[in-house]
Amino acid sequence: MNKIFAPLKSADKIILLLVGMLGLISVLMLESTVYDDGIVLARPVLVQAISYIIGFCVLVVIQHIDYRYFIGLEKFLYIAAIVLLLLVYMPGLGVEQYGSRAWIDLGITTLQPSEFVKILFVLIMAGYLSEHRDDLSKFSGVFKAGLVALPIILVVLKEDLGSALVYIVMWIFMVFFAGIDYKLFIRSALVALAAIPVMYRFLDDYQKERIEAFLHPENLSLSGNYQVWQSKVAIGSGGFFGKGLFHGTQKSLDFIPVQQSDFIFSVVVEELGFIGGAAVIIIYGLLMGRFTTIIRDSVDLYGALIVIGFTAMFLFQAFENIAMTMGMMPVTGITLPLLSGGGTSVIASMISVGVIMNVGVNSKAINF
Repeated sequence: MNKIFAPLKSADKIILLLVGMLGLISVLMLESTVYDDGIVLARPVLVQAISYIIGFCVLVVIQHIDYRYFIGLEKFLYIAAIVLLLLVYMPGLGVEQYGSRAWIDLGITTLQPSEFVKILFVLIMAGYLSEHRDDLSKFSGVFKAGLVALPIILVVLKEDLGSALVYIVMWIFMVFFAGIDYKLFIRSALVALAAIPVMYRFLDDYQKERIEAFLHPENLSLSGNYQVWQSKVAIGSGGFFGKGLFHGTQKSLDFIPVQQSDFIFSVVVEELGFIGGAAVIIIYGLLMGRFTTIIRDSVDLYGALIVIGFTAMFLFQAFENIAMTMGMMPVTGITLPLLSGGGTSVIASMISVGVIMNVGVNSKAINF
């Protein structure tokens, strides 16, 4: 038993504590959404708790695998990523949920492949950029790095705009950290901005409508605006101290949309108030700070890029989700990492944390 948990002895205990705090808040908030005059361990609560247990077990296993083992396996990881994403189109396996065909049906539960492909994407780009770092001084090198990511992003974009944005942000952070010249970065960004109108034409109607809704928040007939309005009412009604755990009225009357996943932050603020919402944001801030420390102490570019990719993922998802609930960003279906309900998201996030901690543990071992 000691041998199994030995790698955790040198792991970042603060990261484990912060993740544990988010897990506890998550389970409590999910319990609140199903609460009815008594503790009810409904399926969403049990799934979330079990997912955290599975995620922690996988995290322990990951600590035994040196992250450098994946160097040189980018082609195999790439094939695996594409295959996973295409599974949603297989008849009898792929299913549509929340307006997107981005899920596969496993019988006892559903799984969103793009959540796990994020992990493969980070490993693929970290391997490519660490090997072709010198090429990033030329536009052709940046273009090639974009071509590596493009097929995966396009497949995800077809069904899930929110997830595609996460991939794009991860790519930008990793390319920037890998050493792209800032002038070249600006020129590349301008080219990308110029291509937005062209990309917009290829979006599905429901994706365009969500963007239109964000640009016209006063029009409650547009998809997402009514939900955001209800979310803002819930957040505003929470005040400074909140209405109390299990006592949110907007939540109990089902006015808060998708309250167990996309809009769980609204439940937090309604019941725990500004204090609760601020505490959640502070926890994420401290978690990002610990990730930054691991980036700083990384002994190689490959490991640093891996942590950069995952940090960008957590940072953007947390920002987009929280801003979305307040009407400051479009409704994209991006969940709040480690807090929103959903087994796939929790397990994938725990794996990501495990890889980050793996980089930290192995960097310490080499420095020692």
